[in-house]
Parts: sequence; C-alpha cells; structure tokens
Amino acid sequence: MKKELIESLVKQDRLRPRQLDLEKVKSMLKHAEMTVNVIKKIPLDDDSAIVIFREAYESIRQLGDAEWWLNGYEPRDHEVSMDILKEFDIKEKVSLNYLPRFKRIRNDANYRGFKITVAQAQEIMEFWEKCCKDIVGILNKRVKK
Repeated sequence: MKKELIESLVKQDRLRPRQLDLEKVKSMLKHAEMTVNVIKKIPLDDDSAIVIFREAYESIRQLGDAEWWLNGYEPRDHEVSMDILKEFDIKEKVSLNYLPRFKRIRNDANYRGFKITVAQAQEIMEFWEKCCKDIVGILNKRVKK
C-alpha cells in the first residue's frame, strides 16, 4: 500500500502505528484457521447460514489485521482490514474484488436485520478456499522469516 495512503489512514485514525508483535500475528492466523475449520463442521442450512457467514467474514478480516500488524499498524475498522487483502498477489486475485460485497452483506445482517442465505454462506466459504488459504500461506511464511 502506498505510503501516502497509509499516512492518510493514520491521520484519519483508521490505522494506529504499533510495534511488530509476531506472537499476536501468529495467534490471529491460528484463530482464523481454527474458526473456519470449526464452521466447516456445521451443517449449512437456513438457520446456520448467518453464523457461518459471520464467522467466515471475521476470519477473513483477521487475515487483513494480521497483514497490518506485520507492517507495524493496528487497523481501526473493517474496511481497512479488508482493503489490505486486495494487495495480495494470489492465483485468484480477481476474487478479492468480492470483499466489499461480503462487508455489505455482513453489515446488512448485523445492523439491518437482513437474512443471510445459504448461497451467501456457501459463497464466502468458497472464497476462503480459493483465496484465503493462499493468503494464510503467504502470511505464515512472512511470520517465520
């Protein structure tokens, strides 16, 4: 991410400079993967779709948080956390364009009472498989350097 944009995000209090904490980053990555592994075990239906979607979203967001912490910043909102993920050079990079949509779906469910559909929950889980596994791999390599 460009230095000017980062400086602007800091001025807007959307990012806060922090000291690199590799243990925190490792914990975030482990937690994100663990959460996804648990929600994969939940049978997907009309009632469970919201739990699966929300928890998958939070795991994806944590990957963005981990990237910011590796760069010496603490994100202060979800948008910043999700936007940094678009910087990753992964095989399915074009799929990263779905991130703002996932944020809107999550906000609609959390703040407007919209129902998460089975199809939306399936979509975010497929996104995890296509994109997030690669992102986790990249982040884990950076943590081990």
